[in-house]
Amino acid sequence: MVKRKAKKEVQRRIVSKDGRNNVLIDNVEGMVKLYLHDIWTTVVDIKWRYKLTLFASTFIMTWFIFGVFFYFIGMGNGDFDTGANSTHIPCVTNVESLTGAFLFSLESQTTIGYGFRYISEECPLAIFTLVAQLVITGLAEIFVTGAFLAKLARPKKRAETIKFSQEAVICRHQGKLCLMIRVANMRKSLLIQCQLTGKLFQSNVTEEGEQTQIHQSPVDFYMDSSGDCPFLILPLTFYHVIDEKSPLAGLTAESLLNRNFELLITLNATMESTAATCQSRTSYIPQEILWGYEFKPVLFSSPNCRYVVDFNFFDKVQVTNDPTLLGNNAEKL
Repeated sequence: MVKRKAKKEVQRRIVSKDGRNNVLIDNVEGMVKLYLHDIWTTVVDIKWRYKLTLFASTFIMTWFIFGVFFYFIGMGNGDFDTGANSTHIPCVTNVESLTGAFLFSLESQTTIGYGFRYISEECPLAIFTLVAQLVITGLAEIFVTGAFLAKLARPKKRAETIKFSQEAVICRHQGKLCLMIRVANMRKSLLIQCQLTGKLFQSNVTEEGEQTQIHQSPVDFYMDSSGDCPFLILPLTFYHVIDEKSPLAGLTAESLLNRNFELLITLNATMESTAATCQSRTSYIPQEILWGYEFKPVLFSSPNCRYVVDFNFFDKVQVTNDPTLLGNNAEKL
């Protein structure tokens, strides 16, 4: 049995357990300019509270700005002069203040059309301003509404219904030493063309003696005889064979205690309902890998001849029966 070492400093992670990026981007010159150059992605990615603020402010500001325009047009036309004669025709009828101009702008843009305030044909500048308002605000509404729909339609939320096991296990599978993880789809709608891949992040020294803090090595995962899964409807176990070609070659229960690496797992799949591609991620560090354990069964049959997936056992593990690993297991590493 391997004795547990003293608790050491928490290892840094590139990707959190829920798939979020933990890398801080700092000291980038012209960051605001870069974000504004790709304004669409910026608007889609911002948080909902900022998006709702943008949505409301877009309408309120355009109503107010064009209301100010109509107010100045009326002022220039002498519509607000108390001594105007009875034959004077105002640019916008029944607009006598900035509030009235704001209400006219609001009614025009939202096509309410109460009929109380309206433009006269004697004022071409007001007509041109109204046409410009409808064109400009129409484009703004299309942009903001499209950003709303794009954020709602993103497959990010669908990826959150894909569950990974909290820990990975190392045991023998079909006579080979394997690192295994479990994946499940939490919704009844199918995920098709699923493919699970891995990347191992660890420090490395090149042949030239150059020290790289993060070196990426591909880690291939398989299910049965293939790396692809036609659809994800049941909890599945994917495994990586630890052989001489593996970046984890030579790993033992004792060396696992002292290794410093992060295993990034990525599941790419297509949603059957929308045909959109979604991606879900998680990562494992050595403290989250169990040597000499295997997952407990999670699929059972019910009395009414149906299969039942009990997620109470999804993260449960048990000691393997392999005698070659029994001497090295029994504790979470």
